[in-house]
Amino acid sequence: MFDAATPNSENLIRLGPADEPHTPGGFHLVDTTMMYAPRSGGVKRYLMAKRAWLDDKRPDIRNTLVVPGARTRSDHAGLVTVAAARLPFGDGYRMPASLAKWETVLRGLSPDIIEAGDVFVPGHAALEAGEALGVPVVGFCHTDAAALAALHLGVWAEQPTFNFWAQAYRRFDQVVAPSRHTAARLAEAGVDRVTVQGLGVDTELFHPAKGDRGKLLKRLGLAADTRLLVFVGRAAREKNVEATIAAVERLGEPYRLLLVGAGKDGRYSPQVIALDYERDPQRLAALVASCDAFVHANENEIFGLVVLEAMAAGLPVIGPLKGGVGELIDETVGQHALTPDANGLAEAIEALFARDMAALSQAARQRAVTRHSWDRTFEGLTRLYAQLLDRAALQRIPLALSA
Repeated sequence: MFDAATPNSENLIRLGPADEPHTPGGFHLVDTTMMYAPRSGGVKRYLMAKRAWLDDKRPDIRNTLVVPGARTRSDHAGLVTVAAARLPFGDGYRMPASLAKWETVLRGLSPDIIEAGDVFVPGHAALEAGEALGVPVVGFCHTDAAALAALHLGVWAEQPTFNFWAQAYRRFDQVVAPSRHTAARLAEAGVDRVTVQGLGVDTELFHPAKGDRGKLLKRLGLAADTRLLVFVGRAAREKNVEATIAAVERLGEPYRLLLVGAGKDGRYSPQVIALDYERDPQRLAALVASCDAFVHANENEIFGLVVLEAMAAGLPVIGPLKGGVGELIDETVGQHALTPDANGLAEAIEALFARDMAALSQAARQRAVTRHSWDRTFEGLTRLYAQLLDRAALQRIPLALSA
């Protein structure tokens, strides 16, 4: 599957920002992933939030991001792209093909620590580069590859994919799981070096005050008594959007479902209003805050960053019992669907709207503010990075003494 050739040291390339000296007391963190595209979702938002937080709170930590692009190049903002072919589907994602090329770029950047956001070419290249350089490599588990394989390819694909996924994560110095659900999956895979670290949300960007419900209803041509549900994300099979649509169609008036990023009008029933992907964060935050409730029906979600964004905007959430979404919500901030099919979702939606929506909205906002700040996420991660760097330094001492 991978090009196993390892580049010679004399062929390593150096890209602009890596030539700058380290800030005293700090270190150079390189993040790498293939899950980065113009229409990316939670992984890209996590990486962008991390970079902004490091710039503001920890300028002693230099961060470089290595992702697929049309060609191999570096800008002076710490973004490096590695040439990769664009997939014919998937919102602009690119599939890296050369392990050697990716490893060459990572080694040329001379990182002190690497975080890999997948276990495909970038993840394996990070492991190879880390071993060659003698630096720690963190694996951040953003996807359950085995569950996705079973859903998209069939049950036959689940076990081979799980084995590949498990073997890769066992090689990392430490694995970060964004939820207990993910940590349990990793434990099942025999991965024992796991840290649970939830993601965060920008509570100033996603805020109830950003919404204007009346304006949105008028724009959409909806009555004032409409019960407006919203989902933000791709129409990927694992998102279970079809079950959500069926639930709203079953409920009928006055329920409506607003899909943002899951396609355009024309392919859905009149109960569903579909808007294209919203690139502007401010407009997206205003759109979400103008709705009544958020629905997310994926019971295999690793975390559910978009759920946090909805809660920060003051929206109660309907979601499954299982997975990362199930961990984020409870009866104080939303409603669990007993089953993630149309019947279960419809029952949960009705049950939610029969309750005190104003109190649920306030509790959802409070939960996001008090438990899910980006400060908490990145303070935890930077402590982990420092611990791994200290451990690596201690391991090098006997080698230095024996030399």
